[in-house]
Amino acid sequence: MKRLIGLVAGALAAVGLMSGPSLAAGPEKPKLEIGVGGKPLLYYLPLTIAERRGYFKEEGLDVTINDFGGGAKALQALIGGSVDVVTGAYEHTMRMQQKGQDITAVIELGRFPGIVWAVSKAKADKVKSVADLKGMKIGVTAPGSSTHLTTVYQFAKAGLTAEDAAFVGVGSGASAVAALEQGNVDAVSHLDPVISKLVADDAVKILVDMRTEEGTRAVFGGTNPAAVMYLKADFVKANPNTVQALTNAFYKTLKWLEKATPEEIAAAVPEEYWLGDKALYLAAVKASLPTYSKTGIIPPDGMSSTLKFLETTEPASFKDAKIDLGRTFDPSFVKKAAETIK
Repeated sequence: MKRLIGLVAGALAAVGLMSGPSLAAGPEKPKLEIGVGGKPLLYYLPLTIAERRGYFKEEGLDVTINDFGGGAKALQALIGGSVDVVTGAYEHTMRMQQKGQDITAVIELGRFPGIVWAVSKAKADKVKSVADLKGMKIGVTAPGSSTHLTTVYQFAKAGLTAEDAAFVGVGSGASAVAALEQGNVDAVSHLDPVISKLVADDAVKILVDMRTEEGTRAVFGGTNPAAVMYLKADFVKANPNTVQALTNAFYKTLKWLEKATPEEIAAAVPEEYWLGDKALYLAAVKASLPTYSKTGIIPPDGMSSTLKFLETTEPASFKDAKIDLGRTFDPSFVKKAAETIK
């Protein structure tokens, strides 16, 4: 009898443990490959912070970050299966849906694009607006990236086409600065810290600044989501605990960034991100802090403005496309993160 009671008690204890939070289901795939296109850029700062502050490890994840030459290449890696998840531009979810592949964003990292259009001082007297860049060489992170396509969008609004300028991939760090300062390009559509470095060197005149809400609304007529975390929809369905763990890590990052000072951020990233000038990096961080999402939720007007952007820049593909915006963003994971992470 004593043995039977002991067995029953042990079984009940086991059930209790299994149902309790201490043994909540862990990630289905704890070892992950994350793709990004230009990790040192402040556009992707949440990824670096999540990595450096140990938030992935806290969630039981072992991640390897693969840095590609631009967002389009990171997307290709996801489609090809060499990475599991990407931090990249939200627009890619719609672009892939139009091509018959479901890619889903689960948390917004940036609420403003953070992209700045700037022209070299040597050409500044001839350029008063983005439309005046016609016929020039424009440096972008990579062809097909958001820095490229956002410029094409502004061109279209000005009555120009993508063929009215030469777009040159200049990378995301010192190579981008050198491309403009050495005269290999006439202007750039780029991000911080590259922009702040060019301004500090008195090498450019800024035309449009989408690090601010004002600049973003001037281009898009509303808010416009920037970097998100996106995955294949079938991966999300098959690995909900893994996706929740990833979302938790990024949500912790957004909460940290809300309170962090530029000095704390500079201390958290690799020194090579400073481009050899810590004071410059601090200025770039200060300019970019407003761009990061406060909630992780993509607002409806942001979804709509992104679709309008694609309808304008890629009319052949999107004019008659039936994009289901609800399939481009699943807010359930970030809402769950917000319930438990303060």
